[in-house]
Amino acid sequence: MKKISLLGSTGSIGTQCLDIVRENREKYEVEAITCGSNAGLLAQQIEEFKPKMAVTARQEDAAELQKQFKKVQFFWGKDGLIEAAKSDCDMVVNGLMGMRGLEPTYHAIKSGRDIALANKETLVAGGEVIMSAVKEHGVRMLPVDSEHSAIFQSLEGNEGRKINRILLTASGGPFRGFTLEQLENVTLEQALKHPNWSMGQKITIDSATMMNKGLEVIEAKWLFDIDVRKIEILVHPQSILHSAVEFEDKSVIGQMGVPDMRIPISFAMSYPERTFNPREGVDFFGKAANLTFHKPDPEVFRCIKIAYDSSEAGGTYPVVMNAANEVLVDLFLKKKIRFIDIQNNLERILDEHKPAYNLDLEGILEADRLAREATLRLCGGAF
Repeated sequence: MKKISLLGSTGSIGTQCLDIVRENREKYEVEAITCGSNAGLLAQQIEEFKPKMAVTARQEDAAELQKQFKKVQFFWGKDGLIEAAKSDCDMVVNGLMGMRGLEPTYHAIKSGRDIALANKETLVAGGEVIMSAVKEHGVRMLPVDSEHSAIFQSLEGNEGRKINRILLTASGGPFRGFTLEQLENVTLEQALKHPNWSMGQKITIDSATMMNKGLEVIEAKWLFDIDVRKIEILVHPQSILHSAVEFEDKSVIGQMGVPDMRIPISFAMSYPERTFNPREGVDFFGKAANLTFHKPDPEVFRCIKIAYDSSEAGGTYPVVMNAANEVLVDLFLKKKIRFIDIQNNLERILDEHKPAYNLDLEGILEADRLAREATLRLCGGAF
Protein backbone atom coordinates (compact mmCIF):
# COMPACT_ATOMS: atom_id res chain seq x y z
CA MET A 1 0.00 0.00 0.00
CA LYS A 2 1.57 3.28 -1.15
CA LYS A 3 0.64 6.38 0.84
CA ILE A 4 0.07 9.46 -1.34
CA SER A 5 0.08 13.14 -0.47
CA LEU A 6 -1.74 14.95 -3.26
CA LEU A 7 -1.07 18.65 -3.74
CA GLY A 8 -3.83 20.24 -5.79
CA SER A 9 -6.49 17.55 -5.38
CA THR A 10 -9.33 19.58 -6.91
CA GLY A 11 -7.49 20.51 -10.11
CA SER A 12 -7.22 18.59 -13.39
CA ILE A 13 -4.19 16.51 -12.35
CA GLY A 14 -5.53 16.00 -8.83
CA THR A 15 -8.96 14.73 -9.85
CA GLN A 16 -7.42 12.32 -12.36
CA CYS A 17 -4.96 11.12 -9.73
CA LEU A 18 -7.92 10.32 -7.48
CA ASP A 19 -9.57 8.46 -10.38
CA ILE A 20 -6.56 6.15 -10.33
CA VAL A 21 -6.74 5.75 -6.54
CA ARG A 22 -10.46 4.99 -6.82
CA GLU A 23 -9.78 2.21 -9.33
CA ASN A 24 -6.86 0.78 -7.32
CA ARG A 25 -7.91 0.90 -3.68
CA GLU A 26 -5.66 -2.03 -2.84
CA LYS A 27 -2.58 -0.13 -4.05
CA TYR A 28 -2.98 3.42 -2.74
CA GLU A 29 -3.96 5.25 0.42
CA VAL A 30 -4.49 9.03 0.46
CA GLU A 31 -2.56 10.55 3.36
CA ALA A 32 -3.09 14.25 2.60
CA ILE A 33 -4.93 16.40 0.06
CA THR A 34 -4.84 20.13 -0.66
CA CYS A 35 -7.00 22.58 -2.59
CA GLY A 36 -7.17 26.25 -3.49
CA SER A 37 -10.65 27.76 -3.34
CA ASN A 38 -12.82 24.74 -4.18
CA ALA A 39 -13.60 23.76 -0.59
CA GLY A 40 -16.87 22.11 -1.64
CA LEU A 41 -15.12 19.56 -3.87
CA LEU A 42 -12.43 19.08 -1.22
CA ALA A 43 -15.14 18.15 1.28
CA GLN A 44 -16.44 15.46 -1.11
CA GLN A 45 -12.91 14.12 -1.55
CA ILE A 46 -12.34 14.00 2.20
CA GLU A 47 -15.59 12.09 2.60
CA GLU A 48 -14.59 9.53 -0.04
CA PHE A 49 -10.84 9.10 0.50
CA LYS A 50 -10.58 9.85 4.24
CA PRO A 51 -7.13 11.50 4.39
CA LYS A 52 -5.49 12.21 7.72
CA MET A 53 -4.59 15.76 6.63
CA ALA A 54 -6.26 18.40 4.43
CA VAL A 55 -5.15 21.87 3.39
CA THR A 56 -7.11 24.85 2.06
CA ALA A 57 -5.92 28.18 0.72
CA ARG A 58 -8.01 30.19 3.18
CA GLN A 59 -7.99 29.85 6.96
CA GLU A 60 -11.80 30.28 7.15
CA ASP A 61 -12.34 27.31 4.81
CA ALA A 62 -10.09 25.13 6.98
CA ALA A 63 -11.97 26.20 10.12
CA GLU A 64 -15.36 25.48 8.55
CA LEU A 65 -14.33 22.04 7.26
CA GLN A 66 -12.82 21.15 10.63
CA LYS A 67 -16.33 21.31 12.11
CA GLN A 68 -17.49 18.69 9.60
CA PHE A 69 -14.44 16.39 9.70
CA LYS A 70 -13.22 16.25 13.28
CA LYS A 71 -10.75 13.39 12.73
CA VAL A 72 -8.91 15.20 9.92
CA GLN A 73 -6.00 17.54 10.68
CA PHE A 74 -6.48 20.82 8.79
CA PHE A 75 -3.90 23.40 7.71
CA TRP A 76 -4.10 26.38 5.38
CA GLY A 77 -2.04 28.58 3.09
CA LYS A 78 1.59 28.14 2.03
CA ASP A 79 2.59 26.64 5.36
CA GLY A 80 -0.19 24.09 4.98
CA LEU A 81 1.12 23.01 1.57
CA ILE A 82 4.56 22.47 3.08
CA GLU A 83 3.05 20.42 5.92
CA ALA A 84 1.26 18.22 3.38
CA ALA A 85 4.48 17.81 1.41
CA LYS A 86 6.32 16.70 4.56
CA SER A 87 3.51 14.40 5.74
CA ASP A 88 3.94 10.70 6.51
CA CYS A 89 3.67 9.46 2.93
CA ASP A 90 5.64 7.49 0.37
CA MET A 91 5.08 9.89 -2.52
CA VAL A 92 4.06 13.50 -3.05
CA VAL A 93 2.04 14.06 -6.23
CA ASN A 94 2.48 17.73 -7.08
CA GLY A 95 -0.43 18.86 -9.25
CA LEU A 96 -0.20 22.50 -8.21
CA MET A 97 -0.28 25.27 -10.77
CA GLY A 98 2.42 27.93 -10.86
CA MET A 99 5.30 28.90 -8.60
CA ARG A 100 3.50 27.89 -5.42
CA GLY A 101 4.55 24.33 -6.29
CA LEU A 102 8.26 25.04 -5.80
CA GLU A 103 8.58 25.29 -2.01
CA PRO A 104 6.46 22.21 -1.18
CA THR A 105 8.51 20.15 -3.66
CA TYR A 106 11.75 21.29 -2.05
CA HIS A 107 10.53 20.43 1.46
CA ALA A 108 9.16 17.07 0.31
CA ILE A 109 12.56 16.17 -1.14
CA LYS A 110 14.34 17.24 2.06
CA SER A 111 11.92 14.99 3.97
CA GLY A 112 12.92 12.04 1.80
CA ARG A 113 9.69 11.78 -0.19
CA ASP A 114 9.57 10.60 -3.79
CA ILE A 115 7.99 13.16 -6.13
CA ALA A 116 5.51 12.66 -8.97
CA LEU A 117 5.86 16.07 -10.59
CA ALA A 118 3.24 17.79 -12.73
CA ASN A 119 4.30 21.29 -11.69
CA LYS A 120 6.52 22.65 -14.46
CA GLU A 121 7.50 25.79 -12.60
CA THR A 122 9.38 23.80 -9.95
CA LEU A 123 12.12 22.92 -12.43
CA VAL A 124 11.82 25.92 -14.75
CA ALA A 125 12.54 28.36 -11.92
CA GLY A 126 14.35 26.14 -9.44
CA GLY A 127 15.90 23.36 -11.51
CA GLU A 128 19.44 23.60 -10.17
CA VAL A 129 18.37 23.79 -6.51
CA ILE A 130 15.74 21.06 -6.86
CA MET A 131 17.84 18.52 -8.77
CA SER A 132 20.77 19.06 -6.38
CA ALA A 133 18.40 18.27 -3.50
CA VAL A 134 17.13 15.16 -5.32
CA LYS A 135 20.70 13.85 -5.59
CA GLU A 136 21.57 14.80 -2.02
CA HIS A 137 18.55 13.07 -0.48
CA GLY A 138 18.40 10.09 -2.86
CA VAL A 139 14.73 10.44 -3.78
CA ARG A 140 13.01 9.72 -7.09
CA MET A 141 11.76 12.56 -9.28
CA LEU A 142 9.14 10.99 -11.55
CA PRO A 143 7.63 13.13 -14.31
CA VAL A 144 3.86 13.32 -14.75
CA ASP A 145 3.69 15.44 -17.91
CA SER A 146 2.90 13.11 -20.79
CA GLU A 147 5.96 14.27 -22.74
CA HIS A 148 8.46 13.84 -19.92
CA SER A 149 6.91 10.55 -18.91
CA ALA A 150 7.40 9.37 -22.50
CA ILE A 151 11.06 10.42 -22.43
CA PHE A 152 11.55 8.75 -19.05
CA GLN A 153 9.99 5.52 -20.38
CA SER A 154 12.09 5.68 -23.56
CA LEU A 155 15.25 5.90 -21.46
CA GLU A 156 14.33 2.86 -19.33
CA GLY A 157 16.99 0.20 -19.95
CA ASN A 158 19.20 2.69 -21.80
CA GLU A 159 20.95 4.25 -18.83
CA GLY A 160 24.43 5.49 -19.71
CA ARG A 161 23.86 5.38 -23.46
CA LYS A 162 24.63 8.57 -25.35
CA ILE A 163 21.59 10.61 -26.34
CA ASN A 164 21.75 12.33 -29.71
CA ARG A 165 18.57 14.35 -29.17
CA ILE A 166 15.25 14.38 -27.36
CA LEU A 167 12.19 14.72 -29.57
CA LEU A 168 9.60 16.61 -27.55
CA THR A 169 6.17 16.48 -29.17
CA ALA A 170 3.55 19.22 -29.14
CA SER A 171 -0.05 19.24 -30.33
CA GLY A 172 0.46 22.73 -31.73
CA GLY A 173 -2.50 24.02 -29.73
CA PRO A 174 -5.60 25.66 -31.21
CA PHE A 175 -3.64 28.05 -33.44
CA ARG A 176 -1.41 25.58 -35.27
CA GLY A 177 -0.60 27.03 -38.69
CA PHE A 178 -1.59 30.60 -37.77
CA THR A 179 0.42 33.57 -38.97
CA LEU A 180 1.62 36.35 -36.69
CA GLU A 181 -1.10 38.58 -38.12
CA GLN A 182 -3.79 36.02 -37.26
CA LEU A 183 -2.57 35.86 -33.65
CA GLU A 184 -3.30 39.59 -33.36
CA ASN A 185 -7.04 38.85 -33.36
CA VAL A 186 -7.19 35.77 -31.13
CA THR A 187 -9.94 35.85 -28.50
CA LEU A 188 -9.91 34.35 -25.01
CA GLU A 189 -12.67 31.93 -25.97
CA GLN A 190 -10.64 30.66 -28.94
CA ALA A 191 -7.50 30.28 -26.83
CA LEU A 192 -9.30 28.17 -24.22
CA LYS A 193 -10.42 25.57 -26.79
CA HIS A 194 -7.59 23.02 -26.90
CA PRO A 195 -8.09 20.41 -29.64
CA ASN A 196 -6.80 17.35 -27.75
CA TRP A 197 -6.38 17.85 -24.01
CA SER A 198 -8.62 18.89 -21.13
CA MET A 199 -6.54 21.07 -18.79
CA GLY A 200 -6.76 24.03 -16.45
CA GLN A 201 -7.05 27.53 -17.89
CA LYS A 202 -3.45 28.62 -17.32
CA ILE A 203 -1.87 25.60 -18.97
CA THR A 204 -4.40 25.79 -21.82
CA ILE A 205 -3.32 29.36 -22.58
CA ASP A 206 0.34 28.31 -22.31
CA SER A 207 -0.40 25.61 -24.88
CA ALA A 208 -1.97 28.19 -27.18
CA THR A 209 1.09 30.49 -26.98
CA MET A 210 3.36 27.40 -27.05
CA MET A 211 5.04 28.66 -23.88
CA ASN A 212 3.94 25.34 -22.42
CA LYS A 213 6.38 23.65 -24.77
CA GLY A 214 9.10 26.14 -23.90
CA LEU A 215 8.61 25.37 -20.20
CA GLU A 216 8.77 21.65 -21.01
CA VAL A 217 12.06 22.11 -22.85
CA ILE A 218 13.61 23.65 -19.72
CA GLU A 219 12.02 20.99 -17.53
CA ALA A 220 13.47 18.24 -19.75
CA LYS A 221 16.91 19.82 -19.54
CA TRP A 222 16.89 19.40 -15.75
CA LEU A 223 15.11 16.06 -15.56
CA PHE A 224 17.38 14.34 -18.05
CA ASP A 225 20.59 16.38 -17.61
CA ILE A 226 20.86 17.29 -21.27
CA ASP A 227 21.92 20.39 -23.20
CA VAL A 228 18.83 22.40 -24.07
CA ARG A 229 19.83 22.59 -27.75
CA LYS A 230 19.62 18.80 -27.96
CA ILE A 231 15.90 19.04 -27.29
CA GLU A 232 13.88 19.41 -30.48
CA ILE A 233 10.18 20.26 -30.60
CA LEU A 234 8.01 18.31 -33.04
CA VAL A 235 4.44 19.48 -33.68
CA HIS A 236 2.36 16.30 -33.75
CA PRO A 237 -1.36 17.18 -33.96
CA GLN A 238 -2.67 13.69 -33.19
CA SER A 239 -0.97 13.55 -29.74
CA ILE A 240 -0.35 9.79 -30.03
CA LEU A 241 3.47 9.78 -29.86
CA HIS A 242 4.11 11.59 -26.61
CA SER A 243 7.86 12.07 -27.12
CA ALA A 244 10.92 10.05 -28.11
CA VAL A 245 14.68 9.77 -27.69
CA GLU A 246 17.19 9.42 -30.51
CA PHE A 247 20.44 7.71 -29.47
CA GLU A 248 23.88 8.11 -31.02
CA ASP A 249 23.28 5.16 -33.39
CA LYS A 250 20.20 7.08 -34.66
CA SER A 251 17.79 4.56 -33.18
CA VAL A 252 14.62 6.32 -32.01
CA ILE A 253 12.65 4.95 -29.07
CA GLY A 254 9.34 6.60 -28.16
CA GLN A 255 6.16 6.05 -26.14
CA MET A 256 2.68 6.11 -27.62
CA GLY A 257 -0.76 6.24 -26.07
CA VAL A 258 -4.15 7.92 -26.31
CA PRO A 259 -4.32 11.53 -25.05
CA ASP A 260 -5.20 10.66 -21.45
CA MET A 261 -3.28 12.17 -18.55
CA ARG A 262 -4.23 9.26 -16.32
CA ILE A 263 -1.66 7.14 -18.18
CA PRO A 264 1.46 9.16 -17.20
CA ILE A 265 -0.01 9.93 -13.75
CA SER A 266 -0.55 6.22 -13.14
CA PHE A 267 2.95 5.33 -14.36
CA ALA A 268 4.56 7.85 -12.00
CA MET A 269 2.43 6.70 -9.06
CA SER A 270 3.03 2.98 -9.58
CA TYR A 271 6.65 3.06 -10.80
CA PRO A 272 8.48 0.74 -11.31
CA GLU A 273 5.29 -1.28 -11.83
CA ARG A 274 2.44 -0.53 -14.22
CA THR A 275 -1.24 -0.38 -13.29
CA PHE A 276 -4.12 -1.82 -15.33
CA ASN A 277 -6.02 0.85 -17.28
CA PRO A 278 -9.66 -0.05 -18.04
CA ARG A 279 -9.99 2.54 -20.82
CA GLU A 280 -9.56 2.14 -24.58
CA GLY A 281 -6.05 2.06 -26.02
CA VAL A 282 -4.61 3.37 -29.29
CA ASP A 283 -6.72 2.72 -32.41
CA PHE A 284 -4.11 2.18 -35.12
CA PHE A 285 -6.84 2.03 -37.77
CA GLY A 286 -8.46 5.27 -36.61
CA LYS A 287 -6.78 8.42 -35.30
CA ALA A 288 -3.35 6.75 -35.19
CA ALA A 289 -3.49 5.56 -38.80
CA ASN A 290 -1.91 8.76 -40.09
CA LEU A 291 0.60 10.40 -37.76
CA THR A 292 2.13 13.68 -38.91
CA PHE A 293 5.01 15.83 -37.67
CA HIS A 294 6.35 19.27 -38.53
CA LYS A 295 8.51 21.99 -37.04
CA PRO A 296 6.95 24.83 -35.07
CA ASP A 297 7.53 28.38 -36.29
CA PRO A 298 9.49 30.28 -33.57
CA GLU A 299 8.98 33.54 -35.47
CA VAL A 300 5.22 33.23 -34.95
CA PHE A 301 5.16 31.46 -31.59
CA ARG A 302 8.01 33.46 -30.12
CA CYS A 303 7.60 31.99 -26.63
CA ILE A 304 9.54 28.97 -27.90
CA LYS A 305 12.61 31.07 -28.69
CA ILE A 306 12.18 33.03 -25.45
CA ALA A 307 12.32 29.78 -23.45
CA TYR A 308 15.40 28.40 -25.24
CA ASP A 309 17.24 31.73 -24.88
CA SER A 310 16.29 32.08 -21.21
CA SER A 311 17.47 28.57 -20.43
CA GLU A 312 20.81 29.14 -22.15
CA ALA A 313 21.30 32.49 -20.41
CA GLY A 314 20.62 30.80 -17.07
CA GLY A 315 20.59 32.47 -13.69
CA THR A 316 17.39 34.38 -13.03
CA TYR A 317 16.34 34.53 -16.69
CA PRO A 318 14.08 31.43 -16.48
CA VAL A 319 12.71 32.63 -13.12
CA VAL A 320 11.75 36.01 -14.57
CA MET A 321 10.39 34.47 -17.77
CA ASN A 322 8.17 32.11 -15.79
CA ALA A 323 6.95 34.78 -13.34
CA ALA A 324 6.20 37.30 -16.08
CA ASN A 325 4.39 34.66 -18.11
CA GLU A 326 2.15 33.74 -15.16
CA VAL A 327 1.20 37.39 -14.65
CA LEU A 328 0.61 37.98 -18.36
CA VAL A 329 -1.54 34.88 -18.76
CA ASP A 330 -3.62 35.97 -15.77
CA LEU A 331 -4.08 39.42 -17.33
CA PHE A 332 -5.16 37.82 -20.61
CA LEU A 333 -7.63 35.57 -18.78
CA LYS A 334 -9.08 38.74 -17.23
CA LYS A 335 -9.22 40.31 -20.73
CA LYS A 336 -6.86 43.14 -19.74
CA ILE A 337 -4.32 42.41 -22.49
CA ARG A 338 -4.44 40.79 -25.93
CA PHE A 339 -3.22 37.27 -26.67
CA ILE A 340 -0.28 38.60 -28.70
CA ASP A 341 0.72 40.86 -25.79
CA ILE A 342 1.85 37.82 -23.80
CA GLN A 343 4.86 37.13 -25.99
CA ASN A 344 5.45 40.80 -26.86
CA ASN A 345 5.68 41.80 -23.20
CA LEU A 346 7.82 38.77 -22.31
CA GLU A 347 10.40 39.91 -24.83
CA ARG A 348 10.41 43.46 -23.42
CA ILE A 349 10.78 42.25 -19.84
CA LEU A 350 13.62 39.85 -20.57
CA ASP A 351 15.45 42.37 -22.77
CA GLU A 352 15.58 44.73 -19.76
CA HIS A 353 16.43 42.06 -17.17
CA LYS A 354 19.72 42.22 -15.27
CA PRO A 355 20.37 38.63 -14.16
CA ALA A 356 21.75 37.19 -10.96
CA TYR A 357 23.35 33.76 -10.63
CA ASN A 358 23.92 30.97 -8.10
CA LEU A 359 20.80 31.73 -6.08
CA ASP A 360 19.41 29.61 -3.28
CA LEU A 361 15.70 28.93 -2.81
CA GLU A 362 15.07 32.24 -1.05
CA GLY A 363 16.88 34.14 -3.82
CA ILE A 364 14.76 32.43 -6.48
CA LEU A 365 11.54 33.30 -4.64
CA GLU A 366 12.64 36.94 -4.31
CA ALA A 367 13.52 37.15 -8.02
CA ASP A 368 10.09 35.72 -8.79
CA ARG A 369 8.37 38.33 -6.59
CA LEU A 370 10.26 41.24 -8.14
CA ALA A 371 9.55 40.00 -11.67
CA ARG A 372 5.80 39.85 -10.96
CA GLU A 373 5.80 43.40 -9.62
CA ALA A 374 7.79 44.64 -12.65
CA THR A 375 5.40 42.91 -15.07
CA LEU A 376 2.34 44.46 -13.46
CA ARG A 377 3.98 47.90 -13.57
CA LEU A 378 4.82 47.45 -17.24
CA CYS A 379 1.31 46.39 -18.15
CA GLY A 380 -0.38 48.87 -15.82
CA GLY A 381 1.21 51.71 -17.69
CA ALA A 382 -0.56 50.64 -20.88
CA PHE A 383 -4.11 51.18 -19.61
